[in-house]
Amino acid sequence: MSTKSRMSKALVRRETIAGYAFMLPSLIFFLGFVIYPMIQCIITSFFDSTMNREDIFVGFGNYIELFQDKVFLGALRNTIIIVLVSVPVVCIFSLWVSSVIQNLRGPLCSVFRCVFYLPVVTGSVAVTVVWKWMFNNYYGIFNYVGKATGLIEQNINWLGDEKYALGCIILILLTTSVGQPIVLYVSALDNVDQSLVEAAEVDGATRLQCFWKIKWPQIKPTTLYILVITTINSFQCFALIQLLTSGGPNHSTDTIMYYIYHTAFKLYRYGYGNAMGVVLALAIAILSGIQFKLAKSE
Repeated sequence: MSTKSRMSKALVRRETIAGYAFMLPSLIFFLGFVIYPMIQCIITSFFDSTMNREDIFVGFGNYIELFQDKVFLGALRNTIIIVLVSVPVVCIFSLWVSSVIQNLRGPLCSVFRCVFYLPVVTGSVAVTVVWKWMFNNYYGIFNYVGKATGLIEQNINWLGDEKYALGCIILILLTTSVGQPIVLYVSALDNVDQSLVEAAEVDGATRLQCFWKIKWPQIKPTTLYILVITTINSFQCFALIQLLTSGGPNHSTDTIMYYIYHTAFKLYRYGYGNAMGVVLALAIAILSGIQFKLAKSE
């Protein structure tokens, strides 16, 4: 082996060691605070685990109980409704708004980006307090406008009525979820090759044809990312429920995430709560996998 080859291998080895050394702090954090808790969650889900006594192995007992628990099934139904409504609405609305904003020029485009992104960077508590005031059944703005315009005859307890509570939660979730997708879509549309669009327009293509045949294929990776993160965020809806309704009235706004919190940290049934967490993680993984598969097959 030549001297030059040995020096080259030694340099690669030193660079590799240096790279892993720089990664080590993050890797330790990831293993200690992500991987290890995940493994413990799966293990504990097979035990009847609570405070002040030893864990009792119950096998799949927690999972069997889950699908006999009417509250959990209701929380699962509410979570699915939130996902099925919020994910397509967020994606379609964000794409439409981004298409409009992208055609604007100068500071006006930046202003609209900031307006739509503001709820994302604003604290969830502050946003929730504002919405709670707007939905107040005595002096809230929705009741005031509704009565002033004749849409309603008397005040509605928006967050205290089973007919309206979940819809209110979905509305708030939509307003806080569109900011990031809009910014991502604007950036993706800015990177579309405009020469292809102009050539298509010269050949007589309509705006819809230009979008579907030229722009859409180029922004599909961004769409896939938005679909996945919006799905995960919808499945993990918790802060709004905790701050606005605490799962009420009569469990009508329970979600899986809130029920996990209630079970583990109020009822102290850690094993049962971890079983819910495993089911939630599997649901997110399966749905995300389907989205990736469909995106690749097109």
